[in-house]
Amino acid sequence: MTKQIRAYLEILERFFAAEHSEEELLAMRTELLQRIAFYQHERLIHLIVTMSFGVFFMLSLAIYFVQGGVGLLVLTAMFLVMLAAYIKHYYFLENSVQRLYLFYYKVEKL
Repeated sequence: MTKQIRAYLEILERFFAAEHSEEELLAMRTELLQRIAFYQHERLIHLIVTMSFGVFFMLSLAIYFVQGGVGLLVLTAMFLVMLAAYIKHYYFLENSVQRLYLFYYKVEKL
């Protein structure tokens, strides 16, 4: 997904670097709205997954403090690693969708 979003953002930057007719701008506006909707859905799913891993991490940490044990510590560490990865990816998705909004606003002005 990261490669796909980066590639699309590059396409948009090249598109806006040149002059275009009103029909091309309208077509780009329509495509941009579809992509924004798609990436918003992706962002929502990743938010749910990120929050779930946050809850799993907190629960496993709390249980580790109550019961202890090496196995539970390993599980807690795995949840922490997964949580960090999901936070990083969600951060990228959020910023990318915000950039898409800016491109959409640029099409609206033109």
